Amino acid sequence: MTRRHDIDALRAIAFTLLILYHLCMLYVSDWGWHIKSPHQGEWLQWPMLFLNRWRMDLIFLISGIASAFLINPDKVWNFVRSRTWRLFLPLLFGMLVIVPIQPYVQGVSNHLVEPGFGQFLVHYYSGQRWPEHAFDGWEHGFTWNHLWYLAYLWMYTLALALLAKPLASRFGQRLTAAFTGLRGARLLIYPALPLLLYTLVLQPLFPDNGDFIHDWYRNAAYFTVFVYGYLIARSDGFWAEALRLRRVSLTIALLLFVPYISMVALLPEDSPIWLADVLWVLRNFYIWTALLAILGWAHALLNKPFRWLPWATESVYPWYIFHQSLIVLLAYWLIPLKFGPVLEPLLVLAGTIAGCYLLSEGAKRVSWLRPCLGLKSLPKIRKEPIALETGSAQA
Repeated sequence: MTRRHDIDALRAIAFTLLILYHLCMLYVSDWGWHIKSPHQGEWLQWPMLFLNRWRMDLIFLISGIASAFLINPDKVWNFVRSRTWRLFLPLLFGMLVIVPIQPYVQGVSNHLVEPGFGQFLVHYYSGQRWPEHAFDGWEHGFTWNHLWYLAYLWMYTLALALLAKPLASRFGQRLTAAFTGLRGARLLIYPALPLLLYTLVLQPLFPDNGDFIHDWYRNAAYFTVFVYGYLIARSDGFWAEALRLRRVSLTIALLLFVPYISMVALLPEDSPIWLADVLWVLRNFYIWTALLAILGWAHALLNKPFRWLPWATESVYPWYIFHQSLIVLLAYWLIPLKFGPVLEPLLVLAGTIAGCYLLSEGAKRVSWLRPCLGLKSLPKIRKEPIALETGSAQA
């Protein structure tokens, strides 16, 4: 099978945007986060909203594509075992070792946790009850923060293992062919309809709270695009149509974003329900057409064996695990030094890049650390080229 360089490259780009997005969370006004800089700007909300609407949908879509190349419907247990090792182990390691600096910084910044990281860890690992709103996840005593993606993806992987055999049946193949056979306007419209339905029905009942069990709106949306990725992965017809429609889908996405962002900015909170429904229609069709445009343009421009791609393919997972704790820690150190609105974010960005590079490159050389960061063992890496498993399905 021909290697899909565009999926590997798109995954690396998607997580690069995620890192930049989390850096901007330090500086965007009126959006709460673990720590905030005094140098905030309201203008950041607009480019971040442009990205925010589809950034995680894209990542789950890519994860679904990768899963299609990894799973054998006749051997789903092998898939479940492999994905558990590659997802659940890094989740546990990250929650125990990498993430705790984030609730510590947030708690100290809120003046609800006493300074002293060692003492904090003793209490954190012992399940101590924390002051109300000390940090995100205080009510549980711990948090997975940015690693929530790994938990959700692991659960979606288990669900996909149950669906793999039915989807491989004759009826399942007809359903797959009906979806991947969409062309023209039908491809631009139909896949957005379930996302719109979830927004209208589920979002008012299940607000985003990062709790998988009660997060039915996000689960419905993310699992749907995850399955979309699984269905389209091997469909040459879909990719040819996404390529053909790339200019149209990009134009439509941009045209939809303009009235959407205008309504977000101008509508009062007590607007009629029908106006809110119009807003949700614009948002969900913007999400899908943006995803379709990204897939089409990636297929056109990125399906090449770039020299940087093997390194990026292997590095993106540990960079994802490390980046947010580094951003939070660097901000905690730098904000009191008052470097100003230009130098401070540049230092946080440079420190995050340097920290991710040094930590990930060092961890790659430690055999027992590699599985904790979702990487293959050293002997397998030496004997085999990097597979799509490493490049497109993990966080």
